[in-house]
Amino acid sequence: MTAVHNKHVLITGGASGIGRLLVLGCASLGATVTIWDLDADGAESVALEAAAAGASGAHAFACDVSDREQVYARADEVRAAAGDVDVLVNNAGIVSGRPLLELPDERIERTFAVNTLALFWTTKAFLPAMKARGSGHVVTVASAAGLIGTARETDYAASKFAAVGFNESLRQELRRSGCGVRTTAVCPFYIDTGMFKGVKTRFPLLLPVLKEQDVADRVLKAIQHDQPLVQMPFMVSTLPALRLLPVWAFDQLADFFGLNNAMDAFTGRAPGSDA
Repeated sequence: MTAVHNKHVLITGGASGIGRLLVLGCASLGATVTIWDLDADGAESVALEAAAAGASGAHAFACDVSDREQVYARADEVRAAAGDVDVLVNNAGIVSGRPLLELPDERIERTFAVNTLALFWTTKAFLPAMKARGSGHVVTVASAAGLIGTARETDYAASKFAAVGFNESLRQELRRSGCGVRTTAVCPFYIDTGMFKGVKTRFPLLLPVLKEQDVADRVLKAIQHDQPLVQMPFMVSTLPALRLLPVWAFDQLADFFGLNNAMDAFTGRAPGSDA
């Protein structure tokens, strides 16, 4: 079990969406919370909410997680302000939602910098102290897109496949070392945040667009119970079995469930508002 009460939880992308709800959920359990976000004012506002919700401490820092040196500098500031981190939630992410040939090169690089490379920088910043004391938890908020690639998600899906692989390899390393640090990968279907504004689902009973509060609650439960993998909804957990099908059958099944049309009306957040 990973206790949250009186523990220090750092959440990237914590000024909005699932990140904000995780901050408040941990705060309500008496954790010390640290918020990292590009939006400094938003992070400060959520820190005030967290303090009101019962956090034993609430701290906010402006941080671009794609900037390795900035991550390491902010990590030092976090340790000075609130001590070592017990639970790291790598939540920050961005999505483009455009076909490959409509993606500027810089946008592709940014997607990987935020969704993938940032995982390395933040984890390297806080994992050593976790290993030294023999406890801790690293959460990687990936996506169902890290399990199946669909149209208009070449950069996003590839970055999330990498995130799933990062988590899996890290889990094996930590398991072999016997250091007591846990990991959780989170692979949800689309969520009703501004990040995925406009997405559609063909079968909402089987593949609903998820409520962000439901996802946040599920992630917090997974942390507390040391669950290594969260897949939402249930249909996402069937993807490994579907991989046994021939590629043509797998592709037709994806078409049938509307997965390759889900992003057709996608608008997302306003340009420049990375989460």
